[in-house]
Amino acid sequence: MEIDEETQKKIQELQSYEQALHSLLLQKQAFQIELSEAENALSEVTKTKDEVFKIVGNIMIKAKKEDIEKDLKHKKEILSIRLKSIEKQESEITKELEDVKEEVMKKIK
Repeated sequence: MEIDEETQKKIQELQSYEQALHSLLLQKQAFQIELSEAENALSEVTKTKDEVFKIVGNIMIKAKKEDIEKDLKHKKEILSIRLKSIEKQESEITKELEDVKEEVMKKIK
């Protein structure tokens, strides 16, 4: 079966969307892991009555509990915003992917 040039371009576009989606999903997974770690750390810091420490480079230094909590809450906020942005992009790319896939399938059949 011969595939016309326009259909070949659509197939390439489809592959491009798939690669972009894959890349986004990897970023999303990394942010989800980082967010989970921040939430766990915040939970531990919040319930401890002991001294808290922060790793800076290759050393661990004593820090104020309030400062650590503030930093972790800020980190959670930033990660949540990034995740929402990625999810929006994911939705847009998925829609484009489905539209192009539908076009290609119509031309191939």
